Amino acid sequence: HWDTKILATDISNNVLEIAKRGMYPTEKLAPLPIYWRQMYVKKVDKEYSRIVDRIRNEVIYRNFNLMEPVFPFKKKFHVIFCRNVMIYFNQATKDELIEKFYEHLEDGGYLFIGHSESVNRNKSRFKYICPAVYQK
Repeated sequence: HWDTKILATDISNNVLEIAKRGMYPTEKLAPLPIYWRQMYVKKVDKEYSRIVDRIRNEVIYRNFNLMEPVFPFKKKFHVIFCRNVMIYFNQATKDELIEKFYEHLEDGGYLFIGHSESVNRNKSRFKYICPAVYQK
């Protein structure tokens, strides 16, 4: 049994409220392995399904702007997912953000980014693992 917590952040309170509900169109969950759907998803009606409470209760939702000069996190993370966000930033901002992620990861921790994004390997201390995956 792992003692896990998930911190979900977004700059939009509206997006966070939607995430808290954990409700998704059932058809959108079809690509998930059937075992995951059986274990972690409950049908609500014909159209919607909801992530089970024991998973949703492991998530802490916080409003957070990645452009804050200092990240307010007290502990380091084992994994950071920042997918399809950096496409909106210029290269200097991306490089700064990547450095902040590095500083806030445990040694050996992983950074997952969107497939259309990349880390500047000449400037970053991250080790390239495979497309969209980097390790501290």
